[in-house]
Amino acid sequence: MAPLSIITGTISLRVSSLGLKLSKKTLHTPYGDATILYSDRLILLPRHGADTRNVIPPHRINHLANLYALKIMGARDVVGLNSTGSLRKDLPPGTLIVPDDFISLAFVPTIFENHAHHILPALSSKVRDKILRAAAACGQSVRHRGIYWQTEGPRLETRAEIRLMSQFADLVGMTMAGEAIAACEIGLRYASLCSVDNFANGITKEAPAMKTIQKYANRNARIIQQIVVQYIEMYGKN
Repeated sequence: MAPLSIITGTISLRVSSLGLKLSKKTLHTPYGDATILYSDRLILLPRHGADTRNVIPPHRINHLANLYALKIMGARDVVGLNSTGSLRKDLPPGTLIVPDDFISLAFVPTIFENHAHHILPALSSKVRDKILRAAAACGQSVRHRGIYWQTEGPRLETRAEIRLMSQFADLVGMTMAGEAIAACEIGLRYASLCSVDNFANGITKEAPAMKTIQKYANRNARIIQQIVVQYIEMYGKN
């Protein structure tokens, strides 16, 4: 049985509420080290690091090491929990979305360093469907589609950049596309449950602030916790 794998970040989970006893382990991969929390049914990987005193910023996250570590542990399906900014006024903070595509024009590390291998990156329709079914089973409203635009970070985006992005995408963030591409190259099925935690710069008159982002991230985390527990109940034995 392949364990479920969940990558957390700004959206964190209360491990004690998952009903599982998780052990901590650091794995050595060809691309660097990655630390996980795991049981026989679940693997949690904190993308910003397991040490809260030494947080890894978005542009320093080693996506290849993280996804390869999950592969070593026998994972097949990976769910990313991602904090995002909204590029549209009709997607207010508090919204949950399961994106169906993404844009990443910035450099993303690849396992194919010494030869050309042209993968077709995509989000897994199977994992997307599982997330949506779990959300419906616990009565939570989740938008089924959206396009995610990844920036490098750690800075937020200029108003001009957001005007450009808003013509082609619905959400902006700094991590999801990197994880999705690494997962495709390594041979894992990946999809994301995104929390809209702020309006992007210039969408409204109010400028994004970390206090506001964290407020909605914490609020949505309670709902995401329910969806994750339901996901484990529905698919943890598959």
